[in-house]
Amino acid sequence: MEQLNEELDKLIDRLEHSKDFRNDLESVNSVYPFSRYEYIISTLLAKDILSYEDYLDLRDSYINRNLFLYVFEISAPRGFGDTWAFSHLLSVEPELKRPSKKTDSTYKGEYDLYLPCSTGNIKIEVKASRAVDRDKADEPLYVKALSSSAKNRFLMNFQQLKPSCCDVFLWVAVYRDCVKYWVLKNDVIRNHPDFTPQHRNESTADREADYDRSKIFEGQIMITNENLSTIQNYLVEGRGLRQAIIEEYER
Repeated sequence: MEQLNEELDKLIDRLEHSKDFRNDLESVNSVYPFSRYEYIISTLLAKDILSYEDYLDLRDSYINRNLFLYVFEISAPRGFGDTWAFSHLLSVEPELKRPSKKTDSTYKGEYDLYLPCSTGNIKIEVKASRAVDRDKADEPLYVKALSSSAKNRFLMNFQQLKPSCCDVFLWVAVYRDCVKYWVLKNDVIRNHPDFTPQHRNESTADREADYDRSKIFEGQIMITNENLSTIQNYLVEGRGLRQAIIEEYER
């Protein structure tokens, strides 16, 4: 949005009475489907400041930078994690399967997907998060949404991690312009220095700094600018998910 505003500001500067136009903008009401941006662009088109071809370029550029912005508008956590993330992964890697009692007689919902391979079914726990600006804590998600190239302080929280219930973790991180994937063996999470219990209790304050993380059944890891490097070796392209899952499982 910042880049779009900058581009429009430069075009507004070319208007004959740009100062008056900016003053008029202060009183423009936005009522769906009419908005402040619609008013600016229609004016620029009418005044021949913006050609139709340039408008299409402006539009396409904005869409390409915000392909996944709609995902930040999914308010319900289950709608994001259980619906969007699973559907997205199954479209990226069709060999991923949803488990059931038919495929695993002992299955009780403890993992999310599995990948058939020559040695059996690899149990996978899926966790998804959206990259948001840490300095806009009180803003809506779509306002906090960051692009993959942003330099802002960011936060991604991967919660309800249960290393004992899966073989491999598949993390999905959504940015405004792309989706990133990390494939991590359960031991990577279990031994991660920032892996902490999901639920706090009366003994949390007394816990020693070097407590045994292997005893955590359900935990979380918050990924920020400070510790992103700890998982970068596990970053995988979408087309390489299947091979990465197998390699992590066998590692």
